[in-house]
Amino acid sequence: MRIFSFFLLITALYSCKENKVRFPLNKQKINFLKSSADRNRALFAREEFLIKNAAKLDSTINYRISEAGFLYAKIKSINETFPLPKKGEKVRFKYQIEDLEKNIIYSYKEIGIVDYIVDQENLLPALREGIRIMRPKDVVVFLFPSYLCYSYQGDNDKVGVNQPLRFTIERLLIN
Repeated sequence: MRIFSFFLLITALYSCKENKVRFPLNKQKINFLKSSADRNRALFAREEFLIKNAAKLDSTINYRISEAGFLYAKIKSINETFPLPKKGEKVRFKYQIEDLEKNIIYSYKEIGIVDYIVDQENLLPALREGIRIMRPKDVVVFLFPSYLCYSYQGDNDKVGVNQPLRFTIERLLIN
C-alpha cells in the first residue's frame, strides 16, 4: 500500500508541470498563408488605386463611398421618399457592365431585365450590394472591386481575372 501511495504522489508531482508550447510542424503552410495575405493586400491596394483613379477621371459624376467599400454615384433619382428594398421584397432592374475605361463588356440588351428577391436568391455580390441602396427609378453607377464581381476567376468569357468593374444599374418599378 505504501508503494502504491508513493507512486501516486510521484505521478501527481510530475503531472503538475507546465505544458510545453507546441510549434507547427508544417512551416510551408505558414509561409503560404503569409505570402497569400501579402498578395491579397497588394491586389486590394492596386484595385483601390484603379477605382479611385477612374472616379477622378470621370469628373462629371460625384462618387461617394459605401459602407461595403465600393464607390457609387446616383445619376438619376426621382423620389427619395420611396423606401429602400427589404429582405424578401421583389425588385426588377436592368444593368450593364463596363470596364473602368467605360468600354461596354455586357450591355443592357445582352443581360436583359432581372427579377430578384432581395437577400433570398443567388446573385453577384456586387449586384446584391448595389440593389440594397437603390430606390425605384434610380439609376446608379457603381465602381466595384473584383472581389465583389467575378474575383480571381473572371467569367471565363469577357471579364478578366481580378478585374474591377463599372456597373450602371437602373431599378425599375414593378407593376
